[in-house]
Amino acid sequence: MRPVLHGDVCCAARALLAAAPEDRGALCRQILNQAWAADRYRRRHGRLHPRWGNGSLMAAARKHPMADEPGFDDPGYRHCFVMVLRALGARLSPRRS
Repeated sequence: MRPVLHGDVCCAARALLAAAPEDRGALCRQILNQAWAADRYRRRHGRLHPRWGNGSLMAAARKHPMADEPGFDDPGYRHCFVMVLRALGARLSPRRS
């Protein structure tokens, strides 16, 4: 996956917010998997993935319905934002031996 910036996390959180609460965990994993796959495709073929874009989290998230961006005073948005950060942390953390 491409380097993750603030806007990437915002877009992914907005996609999660647009989904039913019970579907958000699976959607979060799906978006991350799509970003990883798109980046591998981009590096291998030298062009954008036809469905998931350039390998950024933002490009993958934007392929899904997205809620308007609320402020952090919205508890649902905060939860989605934290969900994305936790999923990224689990995926990007060095593996323990």
